[in-house]
Amino acid sequence: MGNPKAKVTFLEYAAPTCPHCAHFAETVMPQIKQNYIDTGKVFYIFRTYPLSATDGAVEAIARCLPADKYFQFIDLMFRNQSKWDPDGNQIADVHAALVQMARIASLSPERVDQCISNKDEQDRINTVALDGSRKYNIDHTPTFVVNGEVVDPPIGGDRGLF
Repeated sequence: MGNPKAKVTFLEYAAPTCPHCAHFAETVMPQIKQNYIDTGKVFYIFRTYPLSATDGAVEAIARCLPADKYFQFIDLMFRNQSKWDPDGNQIADVHAALVQMARIASLSPERVDQCISNKDEQDRINTVALDGSRKYNIDHTPTFVVNGEVVDPPIGGDRGLF
């Protein structure tokens, strides 16, 4: 998202089931987008770092959408985490909950199943995570990388990121 030629590249490794990632997406990311990404100062890259199979399923669904809908869907999932995330919530049928969320993005239940079961996509998701682990020693989400350097900003703001 943003200008690929920006002087700053901001890479975020996050898991859709991670409550800290959802908090960042809801409270800090809108300010970063407005002040840095939308102004062309920062090129933002989001990479799913799956902590569970559910994270991989969410990413696979998001990748089935048109590219211009990807971030909207990820944002939808973070903002509605309590409706589908089995960690810390009493979700009896995670698959049905994911299908319900995907319906909001106009995906049929059949298409959701095709997306989730796409082996090539699951392999890509795992390769991206492994690459992140090797390059940046990721041991938690969210993990932020600015111009190739891992940074640990205060979770309540963007101070220290740029």
